[in-house]
Amino acid sequence: MKVKDVTKYLEKIAPLHLQESYDNSGLQVGDYNSELKGVLVSLDVTLEVIDDAIHQKCNLIVAHHPIIFGEIKNVNNSSLTGSIIFKAIKNHINIYAIHTNLDNVPNGVNSKIAEVIGLKRKKILLPKQNLLKLVVFVPESHSEKVSKALFSTGAGNIGNYKNCIFSSSGEGSFLPVSGSNPYKGKEGRLEKVKEEKLEVIFPDYLLSDIIQSMNSAHPYEEVAYDILKLQNNSNTGSGMIGELKKPIDELEFLNLIKKKFHAAGVRHTKLINKPIKKVAICGGSGSFLLKNAINENADIFITSDFKYHQFFEAENRILIADIGHYESEQFTIDLISDFLMKKFINFAIRLTTVDTNPINYL
Repeated sequence: MKVKDVTKYLEKIAPLHLQESYDNSGLQVGDYNSELKGVLVSLDVTLEVIDDAIHQKCNLIVAHHPIIFGEIKNVNNSSLTGSIIFKAIKNHINIYAIHTNLDNVPNGVNSKIAEVIGLKRKKILLPKQNLLKLVVFVPESHSEKVSKALFSTGAGNIGNYKNCIFSSSGEGSFLPVSGSNPYKGKEGRLEKVKEEKLEVIFPDYLLSDIIQSMNSAHPYEEVAYDILKLQNNSNTGSGMIGELKKPIDELEFLNLIKKKFHAAGVRHTKLINKPIKKVAICGGSGSFLLKNAINENADIFITSDFKYHQFFEAENRILIADIGHYESEQFTIDLISDFLMKKFINFAIRLTTVDTNPINYL
C-alpha cells in the first residue's frame, strides 16, 4: 500500500477540482510512492502533530487545513511553516490536505455539522454552476454499454440519485469516404442506422474522463456528440441549510449548539424572539454566505470568524451564531477517518491526540 492509494481514494470523495481558487489542497509534502505505514488524521499540522505522527508510527498525515498556503521562499527553522516541513521531511512523513474540496461536497464538512445538529431536508447553501450535459448518438446495439461506461465515470448523478439518463430513438445516416474504417457500412455507400440519443449530465471537472470513457465504449470511428453548458445548480458548493425536526426557542438552541460543539462561548447577534426551525451552516469562515442564508429564510446562521461590523448585516432578519473556527470544524477529523476506515483495513488509521485549537478562553 502506497501513499497514492490513499490520496486517489480521497480525491474520488472530494476532487481537487472542487477546491476554491485560493486553496492549496493535495499532497503538500512527501512522495506519492512512499510505502504506507499508518495514517494520522488531524485538523491542522503543527510541530506537535508531527511528533504525534512519529509516536504513533504514522508516515502520512491527512489534515483539513493546508500547511502551505502562500509563497514559501525557504524551508528552514527560521519560520514555523519551514520548521514543520523540515521536521516532516527529516522523519519521512507525508502531509496531505483535504480542505475546501471537502467543504464543497454534499457529504463533506457541512454535512457532518448538520448531522451533529440533527438537520433534515439538507441542501447546499451556495451551489456551484458547474454542470455539463453530454448528448451522444449511439447505435441501439451499444446503447447499454455506452451508458454503463458513462455511469462508471461519474455521469448521471443528480442529488441522491445515480445512473440518471434520457434516451430517445431515431435514425442516423452517414457516408463513409476514402480512408474511413466504418463500424458498419462500406466506403462510398450511404448507411442508415437505428440509433439512440443519450443525454446525461456531469460536473465539468469530469469532462476529459467522460469523453475518454465514451469513446472507449462507442463502436464508431468518429463519435457524434455535443457538450452543453448548463445553468442548473449542482449538488456541490459552499455551506448547507436544513431544518430541525421541530422548532426550538432561540436561546435554548444557542445553548444546545454551545454544548454540542464544546464551545467556550458563542458570539451572536441580538435575539429576535423567533423560534429556530431553519438552520444555515458553514464550517470555518462563512461570513460570505450571510446573504445566501437570509435569502433562504434561515432563522439562524452558524459559522465562525465574523468581524465586528459584519454582525450589523444581520439587520434583525437572522440570528448569527459564531461558534469559533476550530469548534465548527472539529468533527472533520471523524469525517475523514470514517471515509478511510470504510476503504482501508490493512493499516492503522489514527486520530491525533493533539488539540490544535490556537485560541484559548479565560
